[in-house]
Formats: sequence, C-alpha cells, structure tokens
Amino acid sequence: MEINKIYNESNLDTMAKMPDCFIDLTITSPPYDGLRNYNGYSFPFEEIAKELYRVTKQGGVVVWVVGDQTIDGSETGTSFKQALYFMQCGFKLHDTMIYARYGLPQNNKRYEQGFEYMFVLSKGCPNTFNAIRQQRKYIDLREPKHRVKDNKIKGLKNKPREFEDTTVIYNIWRYAIGGGNVTKDKCAYEHPAIFPELLAYDHIKTWTNENDLVYDCFMGSGTTAKVAIVANRKYIGSEISEEYCKIIDKRLEPMLNNLFTNL
Repeated sequence: MEINKIYNESNLDTMAKMPDCFIDLTITSPPYDGLRNYNGYSFPFEEIAKELYRVTKQGGVVVWVVGDQTIDGSETGTSFKQALYFMQCGFKLHDTMIYARYGLPQNNKRYEQGFEYMFVLSKGCPNTFNAIRQQRKYIDLREPKHRVKDNKIKGLKNKPREFEDTTVIYNIWRYAIGGGNVTKDKCAYEHPAIFPELLAYDHIKTWTNENDLVYDCFMGSGTTAKVAIVANRKYIGSEISEEYCKIIDKRLEPMLNNLFTNL
C-alpha cells in the first residue's frame, strides 16, 4: 500500500490493505463516550483493536490516548475497559501514562478533568525506547552505608560518587492546551479535538527511530502526520470524514511543498 498518505475511509478499510506486522507505532486519540463530535460517525472498537494487533510489528507499540465521560456524577470507566480488551487481543499494557492538561477553564461545580490516559500497548517487548531525559534538580551526596564499608575494606577514603547530569522523566506528561498552545496551525482548530503536537512528537521520538512507520487510525486534524514528517518518520493515516481530510490537506501542504522543494 502507499506510504505517506492519508486515506479518506474507515480505518478498518485501511488496515485491511496492510500485511501482518507492518506498523512500528500507532498513536491516536479516538472518539470516546460521545464526548467528541466526529460528524456522526461511529467506530467498532473491538474490531479496530483486533486489527491493530494484527498490523503491529512484533515489538511495536500502540499509544491509545483516551479519557472518560462523567455521567450522573460518575466516570464511565470506558478507558479501562478498552485497555483490558487490548490485553485480551494479545497486547501487553507496557505503561499507563498520564497526559495532564493545564490551561483548562473551570466551571466551579466539580474538579475539572485535567488529564487523559495514554495507554502504551506493546506487542511483546518494545523494540525501541529512546527515553526523554531532564536535568537533575538535586544530587544526594550522602555516602551509602555499604559504600562506606567497601571503602574501608579497600583502603579507600572519601571516594567521590559519580552521577549523571540527567535522569529519565516520569510517565506523567504535562502540556498546555487552548488557543495557540497545541499548534500554531490555525486551520487545525477547525477540528473539535486536537492533541498537542509536542505530545505526538514525544511519543514518536520515544517509541520509534528514523524512517520507521507511524500510523494514526483516527487522524483527525493531521497532527500525527505532521509530526512524523518533522521527526523524519514515514506515516499512514485513516480519516473517515471528508471534511477533516480537507483540514489535513491544508495543514500538510506547506510542509510537503518544502520537502519537494528541497529534493
């Protein structure tokens, strides 16, 4: 099938064209619990989950960004049901990460839902983990008891400990949302639910290497495709809405023109 293309069709139709063990990484944010308006389309989750397992390479990863609706004061738990079903399909729940959103408006009637889950589902052990690192904020200079004992035995005195300047970040990732924060592409805001470009970038850099193939089965406004181009990855997208495909075309056109110009 053709690579670096957005398919205006059901993701099941797109995946039907794929051979087994084809995709390195899927990153997507599906519609859930009626929270988002996707032009009236509905999606058969269980069939999609099974196909995602089939088309994912051994060692490949699916990042499923999802939340829950609150109905009558209680959350639905749909996100957890989906994660458990993915496991029934054969995926391992490699990590339950949190996408913490700040910049949300407050309604003063309840604590605002300030996060979504990012279920990292792996087909076996992940092939790639390019960990994001940050500067250490402090260093513990105390000498462990076993080191003091070892130093006495070896005749060493005040041997300095060695530290790395950075450490791997935790699995709660914080991103600002709202106008101008998730993307600078004005046309993207014609879509009702876009996730931050940096979120897609962080996952693509973490779970893939250059020239790997990234898929988004709910391409929406085209964030995954745009970031894949920036990160020098190949991409495939499925988007059933023709209206949203037009948004993607407008968003990607300047980037693709620059690529062709530089060839």
